[in-house]
Amino acid sequence: MSRPERGLRVSHRRYVPHGQAHYGGGLLDGAYVLGLFGDVATELCIRSDGDEGLLAGYREVTFVAPVRGGDVVETTATLVRVGRRSRELEFEATVVCRAAPGRSPSAANVLSPPLVVARATGTVVVPMSEP
Repeated sequence: MSRPERGLRVSHRRYVPHGQAHYGGGLLDGAYVLGLFGDVATELCIRSDGDEGLLAGYREVTFVAPVRGGDVVETTATLVRVGRRSRELEFEATVVCRAAPGRSPSAANVLSPPLVVARATGTVVVPMSEP
């Protein structure tokens, strides 16, 4: 496998079921978004290194806006640094669709532009590549 290249980007979209919300106003906890970041990091590692890798930690996490039940969240991981075994990733989560219960119980809106809800920088570790 060739050396991973900076700039590789992977995105996932997921509908957030209303049942995941457990705070007032239908809000989700930040850990839900961190789980989504872990999922997109896993695919990025598979694509860059042929291995799921291991998310070793976050250097910075910022929650900018709430995620609510009924949202469609897009998470993106971008490879920004390649070390011998470590990879630094930048993450962003945006809400691309949001429920509009005031209109009807199943109504939703496409958000244009999407609403940024979280950003993070993290490090993943992959096995040593064979020469």
